[in-house]
This record gives sequence, structure tokens and C-alpha cells, in this order.
Amino acid sequence: MERRPLFHANLNVSVMCLGTMTWGEQNTEAEAHAQLEWAMQHGINFIDTAEMYPVPPRAETGLRTEIILGNWLGRPGNREKIVLATKIAGPGRRDWIRNGATSLTKANIIDACEGSLKRLQTDHIDLYQIHWPDRNVAAFGSWQFDSSKERETVPIIEQVEAMQTLIKAGKIRGYGLSNESAWGTTMFCRAADELGAPKPASIQNTYSMLNRSFEGDLAEVSYREQVPLLAYSPLGMGALTGKYSKGAMPVGSRFQTFPDFFGRFRRPLALVAADEYAALAKKYQMSLLDLSIAFAVNKWFVGSVILGATSVPQLQQSFNAHHVKLPPEIYAEIEAISNRYLHPQA
Repeated sequence: MERRPLFHANLNVSVMCLGTMTWGEQNTEAEAHAQLEWAMQHGINFIDTAEMYPVPPRAETGLRTEIILGNWLGRPGNREKIVLATKIAGPGRRDWIRNGATSLTKANIIDACEGSLKRLQTDHIDLYQIHWPDRNVAAFGSWQFDSSKERETVPIIEQVEAMQTLIKAGKIRGYGLSNESAWGTTMFCRAADELGAPKPASIQNTYSMLNRSFEGDLAEVSYREQVPLLAYSPLGMGALTGKYSKGAMPVGSRFQTFPDFFGRFRRPLALVAADEYAALAKKYQMSLLDLSIAFAVNKWFVGSVILGATSVPQLQQSFNAHHVKLPPEIYAEIEAISNRYLHPQA
């Protein structure tokens, strides 16, 4: 499988990344390990997890995903097979994470990293990501910045200093951002320059045909600072598979299982747009899933596309799409649809 560089961490990652957020909620440990084995056999070397997982986050299951992955990593020879990424949770109403110590101070970042290392049964993390910013930002389906929500926040330079300390200690190889803005990414890069530290190696934001907001200011920052995108939710939590077409609600699907979660992916306009993309895929005799993943994989700013699955057959379907090359004429039709439904999931 193609490998792409994460420049500032000196890592080369498979263009497809195995996501883990269902492990411990929708998937058992045995099912998770089966996904890992399949991924290794098919050239995927990049695994992404988080201390907050599984999703939806709750105290009863929190931290479970890292433990499940750690039990696999603890087997002889497995750690050497993968590029391992995890994430530290930022501030929020999740007091069960680190007893509520979720502000991104240097001490909390280092403490959280130590906790992940223990659960993952490893002595180092390849890519340690900030799951969402410490400061007030528009994220997770909100696109309008609200200055009235300003709060006391940890300076970005202190967060970079913590990552620099962890790199020097050999506990991480590099660090990344997630659910971050163009301003924030630029400030992290400037703070790194000031400290003589590595810049962030990646930014993990949502990206799909239903949410192309990354293509604006963030794409410019990605290009100028060499910070590639790790694209999550390339299928819009299933909206871009066609399973919810015409109002369908399959039993066992995420939208049906978690009706109060993933709201930004089930907005009416997003589902209407998904139906139009499904018709486009049919016109070109391909599946909507293949169209959606090929769209993300072939973008110049994408370092890797994160795939989440609840079964090996689902994983295989998504994996096969990375071989698909889209003809030039299909891009023009994607643009036409996108212009009618600009960022319906933003």
C-alpha cells in the first residue's frame, strides 16, 4: 500500500489508517483484534486511537479502546508492525477522564501520555495528538466562532513545550492536532519555531464530500507548513455509503443505535446531498462508498484516510476503494453537487 510522509515526525504512514473508536462499544476485543490482523495482512501500518474512545464517550467505557489495542500490541512482534497514533482529550464535560484534569497544561499532557503508554503496553507513541483545542473554537459541527464563549486557556506555547519534552524523553516521535482551525495550526507552528521544537506533524479533521471546509484556509496552512490532513469520517458516519438513502434507518446502524449522537452527520441537507452523490456514483457504475473514499484519498493534502468499521467485511469494502481512480469528468459533477450543498455537515 502507498505510504505518505508525516514530515515533522519522520514517519511514513499507509494511505489508509485503521480507526478504533468502535472498539469496546460496538466491537468486542476479539473483533477488534481480527480487524488488526486483517489490516496488517493488507498493508495498513497506521492505527489511530484515543484515550476518550470508544464513542459515544461515557464513563463506563472510557479508556477501553486503548486497553483493547494494548492487549494486541503486547503480543511479541506486534508493536513493530505499526505506526501508533493516539490522542489526549481536551477540556470538556468528561470528568471521568483523568479525574477532570483535562486542561492541556504541560503537566496534564505529560500525565495523559503516561496513562496512554501504560494502557497501550508500549514505551513510545509515534504520533500523539491533541483531540480538540484547549481554547474556545468552532468545532464538531459548529462553524461560527462565538467570542462570548471565551474562557481561560493554556497558552499554545506551553502545549508545544510539553510535546517537545515528550519527544526528547523518547516517549513520542511527533505530535499532531485534531479538530483544529487554520489560526490554531499556524500558532502551533509559530510556537514550535520559537522553541526550536518540531512542528505538528498532522491535523486530523473531518473531511468528505459532505464537509469540504478543510479546502479553504486550512489547505493553505497544510501546504505552507507541511502539515498533512488525516481525514476522519470520509463516509460521513455512513451517510456516504447509501445505507440511509431515502430516509432508511437500518437496524444496528450508528444512527439507529445512537439516536442522540452523530447529529451533525444526519442533518437533512447532508442526507439529500448524499442521495445526489449516490446517483452520481451509479451513473459511473461504482458504489457510493468507492466514490467517497477515492475522493478523499486522492486529495493532495491528505496524508491518510481513517477507516472505521464494525466488521472485517466492512473494513475490506472500504479498503478496496483506495485503488479507485476517478475520471476528470466525475470531479466536475462532484463540484456541481458540492456547490449546491456547500458544507452540509460543517
